[in-house]
Amino acid sequence: MNKSSSERALIVAPLGRDAVVATGMLKETGVASTTCGDIQCLVDELCKGAGFAVVTEEALTNSDLRVLKLWIDAQPEWSDFPFVLLTHRGGGLERNPAAARHLETLGNVTFLERPFHPTTLISLAQAALRGRRRQYEARARLESLRESEASLEQRVQVRTAELQQAQEALRQSQKMEAIGTLTGGVAHDFNNLLTPILGTLDLLQRRITGAREARLIEGALQSAERAKTLVQRLLAFARRQPLQARSVDLCDLVRGMVDLVASTSGPRVAIKLAIPNNLPPVHTDPHQLEMAILNLAVNARDAMPDGGTLTLAASEQSFSCGERQDLQAGSYIHLQVADTGAGMDEATLARAVEPFFSTKGIGQGTGLGLSMVHGLAAQLGGSMRISSRVGAGTSVDLWLPLSSDSPAAVQPDEEIGPHADGRSGTVLLVDDEPLIRMSTADMLGEMGYSVTEAASGEEALEIVEAGLEPAILITDQLMPGITGTELVLRVRQLSPATIVLIISGYAEVEGIAPNVPRLTKPFRETDLAAMLGDLTGA
Repeated sequence: MNKSSSERALIVAPLGRDAVVATGMLKETGVASTTCGDIQCLVDELCKGAGFAVVTEEALTNSDLRVLKLWIDAQPEWSDFPFVLLTHRGGGLERNPAAARHLETLGNVTFLERPFHPTTLISLAQAALRGRRRQYEARARLESLRESEASLEQRVQVRTAELQQAQEALRQSQKMEAIGTLTGGVAHDFNNLLTPILGTLDLLQRRITGAREARLIEGALQSAERAKTLVQRLLAFARRQPLQARSVDLCDLVRGMVDLVASTSGPRVAIKLAIPNNLPPVHTDPHQLEMAILNLAVNARDAMPDGGTLTLAASEQSFSCGERQDLQAGSYIHLQVADTGAGMDEATLARAVEPFFSTKGIGQGTGLGLSMVHGLAAQLGGSMRISSRVGAGTSVDLWLPLSSDSPAAVQPDEEIGPHADGRSGTVLLVDDEPLIRMSTADMLGEMGYSVTEAASGEEALEIVEAGLEPAILITDQLMPGITGTELVLRVRQLSPATIVLIISGYAEVEGIAPNVPRLTKPFRETDLAAMLGDLTGA
């Protein structure tokens, strides 16, 4: 095992086009790859250094895996090389005993059943690379500690404690990264499922006249909206929630919430504010930050059943380079939400930000409050820390980055109905999910648009090249073949006057030009109508 910090991917897929397809997908995300013909070639390349490996199940089935097992067992303590194993449909652990044997051989392996969506492979590859980078960082820390121990024997005990702490932090970080990747992927799939559900129920609600039917649809809509909120919290934990970050006056935001926090906390909880008036603005999503503060206030209330004090405090803090591992050098606003409640023991504190972990009884909470706040802070480029002692209360501390802009005045939302006047023209609708395409087409039809549908970017290009000049192009972002961004660029070349809109279930904006409008799944007809109204002026 050499000292390489390579991040290349090794691909072992001797049959079919899996190697070509995987290489192409990884190349689009900037990941270099090397194709190996067999297991011996894989081991040879592993000795040269790699970030992760993509292996097909059939490549392992008829091969002598002893040489690979020897390499895996010989890894140093900092290394746990990640594998992505492509199995056949139905090839999971619970239905495929062979997969369990591969788990014993490979160790750090993620199973991906074929056929799979390109987004899933890319997400797993990125997660594997992040884990491998942390292993390289752990190796550097281990080597640094060992060098110090060699020259400074009197500090052996201190360095040993630091080593153990670094290893535990690495394991916890890898665990949370894996949970976040899984959570984000599941939430993305749920967004795709909820989009046609919300859209269809929204249409039915306006068409049904019977009281009983209307009541049933309203109940279904409320459940769908609750599911949408749950998905948003999952995306927040995974740091993939769509944010509308801007410059915000934190003092105005918190003081505007005092009455709501007080009514939520109840009469036995005293609210104490310690927020100066001259704080610089922060860069945040005000609605998400309000939700985070409210979640923390609810947690504090539950920790003080006999009453107590809830303190909301803020101050400006600056950190130099290397002073905080979880924050870049610069200035931040430190927002603290502290209570005088029961507090948490060390075991509870260690798991506090894990999704679905809760000390409350069944049905009294989702266990996503703290994980959502943690994900929000990280996605904004800030950080969150929790300190607590049993009987001495809990303090949740957020550091939010400063904004270079002045706080913008909040404009009241303009009520835009789903049947705005003046809507006409042809919309080219592109999505690889038929149900989403169908429900979105119905919404557009209700607005008065003529809709032409396409199941892929390639099909949409063929339609435009055949002579269609759409007034509006609405396209999904992540699709097999060309992405929504690539489609927008090519359609604009063919039809410069076409208005474009990208819809996506992820918050990631990498590769999407900032001047391309986006609408996040799931959405209702009013959301789509409002967005098109802004774009067309209708």
